[in-house]
Amino acid sequence: MTLEKLCPGSWGSNCYLLVSGTHAAVVDPSVKAETLCTLLQQKYGATLDFILLTHGHFDHVVSVDTLRDLTGASLYMHKWDAEMLSDAKKSAFYTFFRVDQTYRAPERLLEDGDELTLGEETIRVIATPGHSMGSVCYLCNDEFLITGDTLFAMGYGRYDLWGGDEKTLFDSLASLRSLPQHLPIYPGHGESALLGAALDNIIY
Repeated sequence: MTLEKLCPGSWGSNCYLLVSGTHAAVVDPSVKAETLCTLLQQKYGATLDFILLTHGHFDHVVSVDTLRDLTGASLYMHKWDAEMLSDAKKSAFYTFFRVDQTYRAPERLLEDGDELTLGEETIRVIATPGHSMGSVCYLCNDEFLITGDTLFAMGYGRYDLWGGDEKTLFDSLASLRSLPQHLPIYPGHGESALLGAALDNIIY
Protein backbone atom coordinates (compact mmCIF):
# COMPACT_ATOMS: atom_id res chain seq x y z
CA MET A 1 0.00 0.00 0.00
CA THR A 2 1.34 3.40 -0.98
CA LEU A 3 1.00 6.32 1.43
CA GLU A 4 1.42 9.95 0.41
CA LYS A 5 1.36 12.69 3.01
CA LEU A 6 -0.19 16.00 2.05
CA CYS A 7 0.54 18.83 4.44
CA PRO A 8 0.13 21.26 5.81
CA GLY A 9 -3.60 21.20 5.45
CA SER A 10 -5.98 23.25 7.51
CA TRP A 11 -4.41 24.40 10.78
CA GLY A 12 -1.38 22.18 10.24
CA SER A 13 -3.33 18.91 10.09
CA ASN A 14 -1.86 16.09 8.05
CA CYS A 15 -3.85 14.50 5.26
CA TYR A 16 -2.92 11.08 3.92
CA LEU A 17 -3.65 9.49 0.58
CA LEU A 18 -3.64 5.67 0.51
CA VAL A 19 -3.35 3.91 -2.83
CA SER A 20 -3.62 0.21 -3.69
CA GLY A 21 -3.51 -0.38 -7.42
CA THR A 22 -6.31 1.71 -8.93
CA HIS A 23 -8.08 2.08 -5.59
CA ALA A 24 -7.55 4.93 -3.13
CA ALA A 25 -8.70 6.29 0.21
CA VAL A 26 -8.12 9.66 1.86
CA VAL A 27 -7.57 9.96 5.60
CA ASP A 28 -8.50 13.27 7.29
CA PRO A 29 -9.12 15.52 4.25
CA SER A 30 -7.71 18.78 5.57
CA VAL A 31 -6.44 19.95 2.16
CA LYS A 32 -8.49 21.24 -0.76
CA ALA A 33 -10.63 18.60 -2.41
CA GLU A 34 -9.50 19.76 -5.85
CA THR A 35 -5.86 19.12 -4.88
CA LEU A 36 -6.71 15.56 -3.87
CA CYS A 37 -8.67 14.88 -7.05
CA THR A 38 -5.88 16.17 -9.27
CA LEU A 39 -3.31 14.01 -7.48
CA LEU A 40 -5.51 10.93 -7.76
CA GLN A 41 -6.08 11.37 -11.46
CA GLN A 42 -2.73 12.65 -12.70
CA LYS A 43 -0.25 10.78 -10.50
CA TYR A 44 -2.03 7.55 -9.61
CA GLY A 45 -4.91 7.09 -12.06
CA ALA A 46 -6.88 5.82 -9.07
CA THR A 47 -10.51 6.06 -7.98
CA LEU A 48 -11.39 7.28 -4.50
CA ASP A 49 -13.23 4.41 -2.81
CA PHE A 50 -13.84 6.07 0.57
CA ILE A 51 -12.81 8.81 2.98
CA LEU A 52 -11.65 7.98 6.51
CA LEU A 53 -11.60 10.19 9.58
CA THR A 54 -9.40 9.48 12.59
CA HIS A 55 -11.77 11.67 14.63
CA GLY A 56 -14.24 14.49 14.24
CA HIS A 57 -12.38 17.69 15.13
CA PHE A 58 -12.78 20.57 12.68
CA ASP A 59 -9.19 20.69 11.46
CA HIS A 60 -9.37 17.13 10.11
CA VAL A 61 -12.68 17.30 8.26
CA VAL A 62 -12.57 20.52 6.24
CA SER A 63 -13.01 19.01 2.77
CA VAL A 64 -15.27 16.05 3.56
CA ASP A 65 -18.40 17.40 1.89
CA THR A 66 -16.69 18.90 -1.16
CA LEU A 67 -14.68 15.73 -1.70
CA ARG A 68 -17.81 13.60 -1.49
CA ASP A 69 -19.55 15.86 -3.99
CA LEU A 70 -16.65 15.70 -6.46
CA THR A 71 -15.96 11.97 -6.25
CA GLY A 72 -19.08 10.24 -4.94
CA ALA A 73 -16.93 8.55 -2.27
CA SER A 74 -18.48 7.66 1.08
CA LEU A 75 -17.27 8.96 4.44
CA TYR A 76 -16.38 6.48 7.19
CA MET A 77 -15.76 7.35 10.85
CA HIS A 78 -16.21 5.81 14.28
CA LYS A 79 -19.77 5.86 15.50
CA TRP A 80 -18.91 7.69 18.73
CA ASP A 81 -17.64 10.77 16.88
CA ALA A 82 -20.32 10.93 14.18
CA GLU A 83 -22.37 13.60 15.97
CA MET A 84 -19.39 15.97 15.90
CA LEU A 85 -19.97 16.65 12.20
CA SER A 86 -23.39 18.18 12.86
CA ASP A 87 -22.39 20.13 15.98
CA ALA A 88 -19.81 22.91 15.67
CA LYS A 89 -19.34 23.05 19.44
CA LYS A 90 -18.50 19.36 19.65
CA SER A 91 -16.12 19.56 16.68
CA ALA A 92 -14.52 22.64 18.30
CA PHE A 93 -15.12 24.78 15.20
CA TYR A 94 -17.33 27.12 17.19
CA THR A 95 -14.98 26.99 20.17
CA PHE A 96 -12.13 28.50 18.17
CA PHE A 97 -13.87 30.60 15.53
CA ARG A 98 -17.42 31.28 16.75
CA VAL A 99 -18.66 29.87 13.44
CA ASP A 100 -21.45 27.30 13.30
CA GLN A 101 -19.83 25.18 10.57
CA THR A 102 -21.32 21.70 10.16
CA TYR A 103 -20.98 18.80 7.74
CA ARG A 104 -23.16 15.98 6.43
CA ALA A 105 -23.42 12.72 8.36
CA PRO A 106 -21.04 9.88 7.48
CA GLU A 107 -22.29 7.13 5.21
CA ARG A 108 -20.73 4.38 7.34
CA LEU A 109 -20.15 4.14 11.07
CA LEU A 110 -17.07 2.21 12.15
CA GLU A 111 -16.37 0.11 15.21
CA ASP A 112 -13.24 -1.31 16.79
CA GLY A 113 -11.92 -4.26 14.80
CA ASP A 114 -13.67 -3.44 11.54
CA GLU A 115 -11.64 -4.40 8.47
CA LEU A 116 -11.87 -2.36 5.29
CA THR A 117 -10.67 -3.51 1.89
CA LEU A 118 -8.71 -1.19 -0.37
CA GLY A 119 -7.85 -2.94 -3.60
CA GLU A 120 -6.39 -6.22 -2.42
CA GLU A 121 -5.14 -4.81 0.88
CA THR A 122 -6.69 -4.36 4.30
CA ILE A 123 -7.15 -1.46 6.71
CA ARG A 124 -8.04 -2.39 10.30
CA VAL A 125 -9.84 -0.01 12.62
CA ILE A 126 -8.34 0.26 16.12
CA ALA A 127 -10.42 2.27 18.58
CA THR A 128 -8.22 4.58 20.68
CA PRO A 129 -10.61 6.88 22.57
CA GLY A 130 -9.35 9.69 24.76
CA HIS A 131 -8.55 12.60 22.46
CA SER A 132 -12.20 12.22 21.50
CA MET A 133 -14.65 9.42 22.21
CA GLY A 134 -14.42 8.04 18.70
CA SER A 135 -10.73 8.52 17.96
CA VAL A 136 -9.25 5.62 15.99
CA CYS A 137 -6.00 4.48 14.48
CA TYR A 138 -5.84 2.73 11.11
CA LEU A 139 -3.50 -0.24 10.71
CA CYS A 140 -2.80 -0.33 6.99
CA ASN A 141 -1.99 -3.79 5.62
CA ASP A 142 0.15 -4.44 8.74
CA GLU A 143 2.70 -2.05 7.23
CA PHE A 144 2.10 1.24 9.06
CA LEU A 145 -0.25 2.91 11.51
CA ILE A 146 -2.13 6.17 11.01
CA THR A 147 -2.63 7.52 14.53
CA GLY A 148 -4.55 10.78 14.11
CA ASP A 149 -4.29 12.91 17.23
CA THR A 150 -3.99 9.93 19.57
CA LEU A 151 -0.21 9.70 19.23
CA PHE A 152 2.39 12.07 17.79
CA ALA A 153 6.10 11.54 17.28
CA MET A 154 6.76 13.60 20.41
CA GLY A 155 3.56 13.39 22.43
CA TYR A 156 -0.18 12.91 22.25
CA GLY A 157 -3.35 14.85 21.59
CA ARG A 158 -5.15 17.10 24.03
CA TYR A 159 -8.08 15.73 26.03
CA ASP A 160 -9.82 18.90 27.21
CA LEU A 161 -12.27 19.25 24.29
CA TRP A 162 -15.68 17.58 24.01
CA GLY A 163 -15.43 13.82 24.43
CA GLY A 164 -11.85 13.89 25.66
CA ASP A 165 -10.66 12.09 28.77
CA GLU A 166 -7.14 11.84 30.19
CA LYS A 167 -7.32 8.34 31.69
CA THR A 168 -9.04 6.93 28.62
CA LEU A 169 -6.36 8.39 26.36
CA PHE A 170 -3.54 6.95 28.43
CA ASP A 171 -5.27 3.55 28.42
CA SER A 172 -5.48 3.76 24.63
CA LEU A 173 -1.81 4.66 24.35
CA ALA A 174 -0.89 1.72 26.57
CA SER A 175 -2.94 -0.60 24.35
CA LEU A 176 -0.78 0.33 21.36
CA ARG A 177 2.09 -1.53 23.04
CA SER A 178 0.44 -4.75 21.81
CA LEU A 179 1.28 -3.82 18.21
CA PRO A 180 4.71 -4.36 16.63
CA GLN A 181 6.83 -1.52 17.94
CA HIS A 182 8.76 -1.16 14.68
CA LEU A 183 5.64 0.01 12.83
CA PRO A 184 5.96 3.49 11.32
CA ILE A 185 3.29 5.85 12.58
CA TYR A 186 1.77 8.73 10.65
CA PRO A 187 0.11 11.17 13.04
CA GLY A 188 -2.48 13.89 12.60
CA HIS A 189 0.14 16.61 13.12
CA GLY A 190 3.89 16.67 12.70
CA GLU A 191 6.33 14.08 11.47
CA SER A 192 6.29 10.30 11.34
CA ALA A 193 8.14 8.06 13.78
CA LEU A 194 8.39 4.45 14.86
CA LEU A 195 5.60 3.37 17.18
CA GLY A 196 7.87 2.20 20.01
CA ALA A 197 9.96 5.36 19.94
CA ALA A 198 6.86 7.57 20.00
CA LEU A 199 5.38 5.67 22.94
CA ASP A 200 8.70 5.87 24.79
CA ASN A 201 8.57 9.67 24.49
CA ILE A 202 5.38 9.83 26.53
CA ILE A 203 5.53 10.83 30.17
CA TYR A 204 2.55 9.36 32.04
